[in-house]
Amino acid sequence: MAGPTQYSPKAFRARVSTYWWLERWDSLRFILRELSSIFVAWFVVLTLLQIAALRRGPAAYMGFQIWLRSPIVVALNVLSFFFVVFHAVTWFNLAPKAMALRAGGKRVPSQLIVMPSYLAWLAISAAVAWILLRR
Repeated sequence: MAGPTQYSPKAFRARVSTYWWLERWDSLRFILRELSSIFVAWFVVLTLLQIAALRRGPAAYMGFQIWLRSPIVVALNVLSFFFVVFHAVTWFNLAPKAMALRAGGKRVPSQLIVMPSYLAWLAISAAVAWILLRR
């Protein structure tokens, strides 16, 4: 069987823009969620740097705190905070699709899977706020 010749019809391929993912909210949300992983990693690195500064002593930790107050780091941390919250919310909302739980032959409603995650997040956040804000 011979391969294509110069006279063979070519398959039609519609041109797709580089920015195709900006046209639909579902696609944009997916890309932003994937991008948010970079900011989650930033918080992990920041925590490890903080632990390293603590191990080096009070002077090193004071220098680390001064570095944390620089406008660029503050702006990066604010941006990272919003991306991490977005990451958490999209992950919680994705959980019912990832875990198809069944009880009595019927699928468990999505809210019964999502709400415990949000309630745990709220409880842990309240506990951390109480610890940090008490005097």
